[in-house]
Amino acid sequence: MLPWINADSSDRLKTMRDTSLAKLVREDLLEHILNGDIKPGDRISEPDVASRLQVSRVPVREALRELESSGLVVSRKHAGVFVRAIEAKEVQDLYEIRSVLDSFAGAKAAQLATEPRQELAQALEASIAVMQAAQKQANLAAYYSENLHFHWLIVQAAHNEQLSHTYQEVVQKLHLARLQSLSHVAGMKTSIAEHQSITQAIAQGDSQRTKDMLATHVSSAYARLKQSMPTASMPTITNPKETT
Repeated sequence: MLPWINADSSDRLKTMRDTSLAKLVREDLLEHILNGDIKPGDRISEPDVASRLQVSRVPVREALRELESSGLVVSRKHAGVFVRAIEAKEVQDLYEIRSVLDSFAGAKAAQLATEPRQELAQALEASIAVMQAAQKQANLAAYYSENLHFHWLIVQAAHNEQLSHTYQEVVQKLHLARLQSLSHVAGMKTSIAEHQSITQAIAQGDSQRTKDMLATHVSSAYARLKQSMPTASMPTITNPKETT
């Protein structure tokens, strides 16, 4: 589960008075898509969704338009709305964008005042401990989830709403690609070591080092993904810091 998705439907119902029906439908559909309940390439039936949620088709249609604008579903004339299948070139593009976003967020986090920066470092260390436990148990799902949580902590620490919004959209599309390829998290031990170095750089307030390490980390993650998918013919990603 992505760290910004609330899987507790009771919490969503508590906020219904302050939330439009379309937004509630969107969150429900988003949860089902990102959980893999509705898979890339699957058609989303407006009548079925409306019936399941006991709402009219109007908020369902509006929710689907919002999901289409964020690039998670696609509308095909006379065929309906489908969960998008992410192509290999788009995965490369998304990783390049994510590298820039992670680097920016890391640099901002390392510039925080001492107290909030140390609190962030402690939270990141706790996250690494969870990843280490998942790695020992060979629990790929738990590792993947906590890995996303680690990076989301850094993004949140940047205190930039537009960054957070864009980051969510990028990672959600990459999550779709992971679901459709059934790829696994490769190189957990190496990735954890990189997370530890990033955390140390943030704790020390080294903005440039944090920025560079996150750029390299994301590029390495893409390289590990390609290695785990030898038949995917995925393009090569260039580390942004090497092109500046």
